[in-house]
Amino acid sequence: MKASKRPQIFILLFWAGFVSSISFMEAWLKFKADGVTREIGLSIGKLIFTALNRVEIILLITVWILYLTQKASRVTLFKFKGTWLWMLTTIVGLQTFWLLPQLTLNAEIIINGGQAPSPLMHMSFGLFEIVKVFLLLNV
Repeated sequence: MKASKRPQIFILLFWAGFVSSISFMEAWLKFKADGVTREIGLSIGKLIFTALNRVEIILLITVWILYLTQKASRVTLFKFKGTWLWMLTTIVGLQTFWLLPQLTLNAEIIINGGQAPSPLMHMSFGLFEIVKVFLLLNV
């Protein structure tokens, strides 16, 4: 591994661990804690996932900067080597501008006593999290 790729690899591994610990552990474990109601858990989830998304955007921008500044990568930006980064960018974009706002709205409906909407958005978000971690670990 070239020394210039080490920061990028470190960031991607950190990011994968960050997403895994929040999405695959914290997200459902908080509901098992004593005294945490569904409404409180959803409120915590909104806060945590908004913060996670903001950190992910910063990490994504950092990875793009590192990727673009690597001499060998500039030539292959639109070829196979850059495909994983475009896929990652697409997933983060979909989560930022479509899924998270919708999930926040769904959580607000439940918190305010409304009927839980279809779980399709939630399942889509979870699927994107799995794909995202796969991409982060396979660069």
